Amino acid sequence: MAAPRDWLGTVEAEGSAGRQASSGVEVVFPSDPATPAPLCPHGPTLLFVKVNQGKEETRRFYACSACRDRKDCNFFQWEDEKLSGARLAAREAHNRKCQPPLSRTQCVERYLKFIELSLSQRKFCQRCQQLLLPDDWEKHQEHRVVGDISITQLKRPSQLLYPLENKKTNAQYLFADRSCQFLVDLLSTLGFTRVLCVGTPRLHELIRLKASGEKKSNIKSLLLDIDFRYSQFYMEDSFCHYNMFNHHFFDGKAALEVCRTFLKEDKGEGVIMVTDPPFGGLVEPLAVTFKKLIAMWKEGQSQDSSHKELPIFWIFPYFFESRIHQFFPSFCMLDYQRFHRTFICVDEAMKYGCMLEVDYDNHALYKHGKTGRKQSPVRIFTNIPPNKIILPSEEGYRFCPLCQRYVSLENQHCEHCNSCTSKDGRKWNHCFLCKKCVKPSWIHCSICSHCALPNHSCGGPKDGCFICGELDHKRSTCPKIATSKKANKAVRKQKQRKSNKMKMGTTKGQSMNHTSVTRKKNKRERAHQYLCS
Repeated sequence: MAAPRDWLGTVEAEGSAGRQASSGVEVVFPSDPATPAPLCPHGPTLLFVKVNQGKEETRRFYACSACRDRKDCNFFQWEDEKLSGARLAAREAHNRKCQPPLSRTQCVERYLKFIELSLSQRKFCQRCQQLLLPDDWEKHQEHRVVGDISITQLKRPSQLLYPLENKKTNAQYLFADRSCQFLVDLLSTLGFTRVLCVGTPRLHELIRLKASGEKKSNIKSLLLDIDFRYSQFYMEDSFCHYNMFNHHFFDGKAALEVCRTFLKEDKGEGVIMVTDPPFGGLVEPLAVTFKKLIAMWKEGQSQDSSHKELPIFWIFPYFFESRIHQFFPSFCMLDYQRFHRTFICVDEAMKYGCMLEVDYDNHALYKHGKTGRKQSPVRIFTNIPPNKIILPSEEGYRFCPLCQRYVSLENQHCEHCNSCTSKDGRKWNHCFLCKKCVKPSWIHCSICSHCALPNHSCGGPKDGCFICGELDHKRSTCPKIATSKKANKAVRKQKQRKSNKMKMGTTKGQSMNHTSVTRKKNKRERAHQYLCS
């Protein structure tokens, strides 16, 4: 799971600084799309609209579903844009060029040949990130090649593969082994026999290792992941190349049927979905995808079981709780706060020819907040009743009989809220003006009429609807959207009139520009003299 941004240092300020967001981009899901979305190398694109507080840019556009940085995928197309045949042909050629060099069938055939080789013949090219057969050796003579690849290494491909390079951070975050072990023990205790791993490659590895170990486990797993390189290490029934932001199976109907069969096995009993999406990803497209997987699982259910839900563990930061509840009201957030990940640096791995993994709890750049608290902001969101999930007492958890769930020792029950309210590992304080518990570092602001950090900016717009600011709905369902559109139309007309006036005053504007340039030049000269003095 790649982390596209450094979110760890922003947790403390999220609650108050997040209120100041005045613009953003929303995903649009047409109820009856007339035409399919255009394709980029990551599958069908998503339709977006840019919105501002009280305003909306009415022209919508398509962009990549998986990459939020145009440097990683530069696809962009206006919704109403007409493309020529030449541009469409060029786009199709680009999409084909970006696809994996080998098909799924070819990867499986190569893997079967690879495991039959002797240990001395099993080689892996670190530069090309590819398992090498003897016929490939000559092409990779000038590359850094690792030999003697054992079966144990083949079972842990996430330790063999470099992380996919992200130009912003050159880093990737993967579950630490102890976090995977916690999840496997928990899933086994709850009695699950099949795990759909959506973006959790290390959990998939550990489940398969336990299934083939001395004390064989009866749990099976299927990995859905956007990293196509895992195709080299797994058979078709163990891995599907998949984009969780648009529910796209890159290998077509064959991979889709693999997933459907896995979910419908034993009439859908004993299966759970565990997902660990990138934390920079938008919640809404993820929720749409997960609902499609749920619908696939329900195909194997009888009418008597129509009320049942597919058990899910959604691993995400705690400050997305309200967004997740918008789409899955039955979900609750567990208080387990010790989800550990390893920070993998691509530059260091390439430099030394080996993986460099650092537990980010002990990494100076990735400590949680300014104080470096050991608790992680990552939580499990689930539709499984919380009283069934036992958290380890030796790690500092207790059962709250009033909340009927396990919580950390620092999470005290508030008699006014009638709940254990802390979400970040500290004891929260009850604010009688806000009528809820807040972080201990927050104070009540009489100007904003809510609690926030002491150095927050007052009077900023709140989270929620971009039109009216309410928290219980989004812009697309706002009852005041018609009024907002009329106001926006009037604003656009006023801007057009100003633009026309500016065009008429071109001559005057040119002389003013000359004066402005002269002032800027003088200002730079004064700054240069000051720096040199």
